[in-house]
Amino acid sequence: MSEIKQHRAVIDVDEQLLSDISDLIESGSDTLLKNILRDIYPPDIALIIDNLEESDSLALFKLLDNKTMAEVILELGVHHKDFLLSKLSADEITALVGEMDSDDAADIIGDLEENKAEDVLQQMNAEDQSEVKELLNYHEDTAGGIMQKEFVTVHSNDSINRAIEVIREEAPDNEHLYHIWVTDERGRLLGIVSLKKIIVALNTPSVIMADLMNEEVISVDAETDREEVASIMRKYDLVSIPVVNKEQVVIGKIVFDDIAEIMEEEFSEDVAKIVGSDADELESKSPFQIAWLRLPWVLITLGIEFLAGVVIHHYDATLTKIILLASFMPIISAISGNTGLQAAAITVRALATGHVTLNKWWVPIRRSVETSLIIGGVCGIVIGIIAGFWDGRLLFGVLVGFSMFISINISGFVGSAVPLISKKSGFDPAITAGPFETAFQDVVGITIFLSLASFLMKWLT
Repeated sequence: MSEIKQHRAVIDVDEQLLSDISDLIESGSDTLLKNILRDIYPPDIALIIDNLEESDSLALFKLLDNKTMAEVILELGVHHKDFLLSKLSADEITALVGEMDSDDAADIIGDLEENKAEDVLQQMNAEDQSEVKELLNYHEDTAGGIMQKEFVTVHSNDSINRAIEVIREEAPDNEHLYHIWVTDERGRLLGIVSLKKIIVALNTPSVIMADLMNEEVISVDAETDREEVASIMRKYDLVSIPVVNKEQVVIGKIVFDDIAEIMEEEFSEDVAKIVGSDADELESKSPFQIAWLRLPWVLITLGIEFLAGVVIHHYDATLTKIILLASFMPIISAISGNTGLQAAAITVRALATGHVTLNKWWVPIRRSVETSLIIGGVCGIVIGIIAGFWDGRLLFGVLVGFSMFISINISGFVGSAVPLISKKSGFDPAITAGPFETAFQDVVGITIFLSLASFLMKWLT
């Protein structure tokens, strides 16, 4: 009975583990390190390498076999991946990408300097070279840019036995093989057949693929945006989807694990943009580049906040007579701004995933207003009671509570509306929503609060 190999999962990387590995590398204990690495999953090896110094990370990486190298480098952070690729020779990279699916190989080669990329391509076999060059021609944000060339197709008039032969021949190169696509003689997509259906029909060899296929197959064009592909696969619960060209000829496939990575990337990117940042800035950008990225939004926010200063100056007389108002201004601005930012983040995410569309723009607006009414009501009552006891006058509590209620509701409305308006106008809603919403709400909240206070001045003083 063969021994079952078990891997050890690395939950966290502590200083002691890194120190031990560095000591083993320095002492040249390659055999011991190889034995340790053999029992660790590739993603966990990548986690260790990402936390090592550059020189140690290169030494550890080169102890891996080509197959594990290929899995590890795809899991690395941007900094260490770029560093290792810069240190590996064209021969080493060629051996590494030879273990990858075509889409991953294209991603790696696309990250190389032009001369090294050309050297790697020249050393690849003709078929792999042709596939990678084709993939590099597509923009990385399209279906063509994320598809892989490993897929299985059969002709509509092929028998079960012929289909089995094709599957056996192509299976070694297909990591994710759940369906095969049925085409005509020119390669145009006609339908889809699951492996389960083929297995069940093995006892009826006279059946052809046209009899088994489902003609209601969903496909995407090579130029389809990758976010739209993710939305389609999630909506129809697909594990893979064929990619076709303008003539409906199958040219590739996209599988669920690539889509999961895309959804994670897009979510991180959207959240980062909402706060005026960039998802991978800490790994891939210099401090100057990070500052240059953030500065425009900081300056826009600064300009809007100046309006808040103008409003406060305009109501100097009110603040002078009722100084306690100043204690509640930052509270109202902070709570209402936070509510608006939450509404903006939810709307941006819903737009990205397809749960909200511009055709039904009123749905998120209505839900946001309904939610804001509840949040504003509760917060208004709480802060109103506190303000009333603090000042000793019921009217002052009503003023503060009502201001909080109005500010939160306006903030929730603006937080949902701005991303929709930005999307409709052709701008990225993730970029415009955060800085604008926060600064705008500061101005609106303070204006409402001080305007009401001025109106009620004769009863408060």
